[in-house]
Amino acid sequence: MQTTFKLGIFVIASAGMVRVSRAPLRSFRFHGFYRFFAWEALLVLVLLNLDVGHWIYKPSGLRQIIAESCVAVSLFLAIHGFLLLRTAGKPDNRRADPTLFWIEKTTVLVKVGAYKRIRHPLITSLLFLTWGVFMKAPSWTAGALATIVTMTLIMAAKVEESENREFFGAPYGDYMRRTKMFIPFLL
Repeated sequence: MQTTFKLGIFVIASAGMVRVSRAPLRSFRFHGFYRFFAWEALLVLVLLNLDVGHWIYKPSGLRQIIAESCVAVSLFLAIHGFLLLRTAGKPDNRRADPTLFWIEKTTVLVKVGAYKRIRHPLITSLLFLTWGVFMKAPSWTAGALATIVTMTLIMAAKVEESENREFFGAPYGDYMRRTKMFIPFLL
């Protein structure tokens, strides 16, 4: 893929991400601040790896099976997580925080589905996507970008937990003790 075309995609996508992230970008105290930088690094990783034929190279090779599995888990968790936030979380404008997306303005603590075992299915989705894209065409540069995405998503999760403790209070602390951040029974 041509460098000019990829640069155009980067500029357009980045402009959109800046637009939707403008409120949280004002302070590192918001989880959206870190999420923005994770999205940017993930975008660069995707654009970097789009160039190579590894997206369809050896579809039955072990590395490609791992990559496709990570992407499939990512897609499942994203759809599942959004649906649960929308239905069980009952988002509305009672959470008047301008740094949150509408779907994040949940008024009920979601503890069903994936949220029964992990606190951040949507961030976990991005982690699986990141490492799936990395596995498509591993390189030192791709590894560095995947590490940056991972670190910024962990920071986003930690800050989001502070926001949730502030909004939901003691029930969120109890929820944290019973669940893991990203991987059930492990992490």
